Order: sequence, then structure tokens, then C-alpha cells
Amino acid sequence: FSGGRVWECDPFTPGQGLPKPALGFFDHEAIAIDASRRILYQTEDRRDGRFYRFVPSASDWPASAARPALESGQLQAMVVGGAGVAGALTSPQPVSWKNVTDPQRAQDQVRDPETAVFDGGEGIWLFRDVVYFTTKNDERVWAYDSVAETIEVIYDLATAEPPNDILSGVDNLIVTPQGDILVAEDGGDMQVVAILPSGELKPLLQIVGQDISEIAGISFTPDGKRMYFTSDRGGRNGSGGYGPGLGMLYELTLPDNL
Repeated sequence: FSGGRVWECDPFTPGQGLPKPALGFFDHEAIAIDASRRILYQTEDRRDGRFYRFVPSASDWPASAARPALESGQLQAMVVGGAGVAGALTSPQPVSWKNVTDPQRAQDQVRDPETAVFDGGEGIWLFRDVVYFTTKNDERVWAYDSVAETIEVIYDLATAEPPNDILSGVDNLIVTPQGDILVAEDGGDMQVVAILPSGELKPLLQIVGQDISEIAGISFTPDGKRMYFTSDRGGRNGSGGYGPGLGMLYELTLPDNL
């Protein structure tokens, strides 16, 4: 919801969660952490959502610390210059960051019109200085280059041409060590689709008979040979029947060459 917070939970201490209001009050969806630059990136799941970053203060994440305390720092939203968000459909556009007006208020109540609108932020992943994220309502996959300070759309369903128009319902994503972007579908054809470094799209897997579910939580074993993911509403429901279910976990053995 619009006043949503981030909570830090210790899995070994059930029932105890610590709120982290410094990370903002909004419809938090996903987060990626750039430990080398000490910056956290966040997506917002709203039609008028923004793309945020949280820059911890020096005392919050000192050089000697492995992780931040997430108690103090600056919450910022992205501003897209050049030809703006529309221009990012065809070429990288320059970006800057602007401090949010009031980080302790629900952000949908204090929008800065100069900050860029991202229509339904979903999954996010950092890979080699590039932050990839999806926006579900306009079916796009974005790439923010944190070195060049530019952003571009690397997939847009509305303008995709065959055979690359196979990805819809964009949601969670992850990037493999080889640079393949795996995008999970929420609805769509219930597929995981790989966007290869060449720009070619390749379906990796599809779940059938669970159209009201969504695929999420993609992760790999350390050797990269097995992949795990969930079907959030797949399987049996609480009454013992099927659909919508209580969720299923899958394991996939990957081929040597994706």
C-alpha cells in the first residue's frame, strides 16, 4: 500500500521484525544492493510509481562495515533528462537523482513532477554496474547504467517484432553470470523468457494449467546447474483441490548452453 515500509527480519528470531523507515513509505516491490558503491535501488508497484535509490550516510554504512544499518541516509527518485522516458525506447537517456520531498510521508502524496514515472515497478537485479528492472503495466524491461548514468528500454512488448514479441506479464527477473536476463511472467503465457546479450528472446520454460498464478523467486545453485522458482498460486488449494493453489516450488536442471 502507499504507506508501506521495509522490515528487516531475522529468520532465526521468529516474530521479530525491525521497520526501516529511512527506506521510504510507498508500495515497495523489490530491491537491489550495490555493495561496491553503497547504494540500494528500489522499485515501486504503482501506476504513478518512481524508481528510487537510497544512499546510506557515512555513519550508516562505514567503510569497515559489511552492510548498512539502514537507519540514516538519503532517499532519492530518478529524473530522466534528454528526450525523457519516451526517448529511452530508442536510445539511452541521461539521468540524475533528486531527493524526495518528504521521505517520512507516503510518497504518492508528495510526488515531485520532475521525477520520472515508471508504470508498475516489479523485479530488479544488479549485474556488472547495470540495474535491470521491469514495469508490468507497460510491459517493459529497463536497464539503468550506474556508470554512464543513463537509462534505456531493452524490451517493450508494444513495439517488439516477431520472433521477439513472446514476453508478456513481465515481473520478477534475474541475470545469469553469462548476462542472460531471465524474466518471469505473472500471467502472460506463464513462461520464463531469457533476453540474451544479443537482444534475442528465448523461452526457457513454461508452466501449463496454472494461468491464474505467477512465476517468481528464480534462484540458482552455486554451480549454476540447477534453477529453482515458484508458482505462487500453483498446486493444491486449502481444500485439497487445484487452483488457485497454495504455491509450488520447482527445480530445473539447466542445459550446458542456455
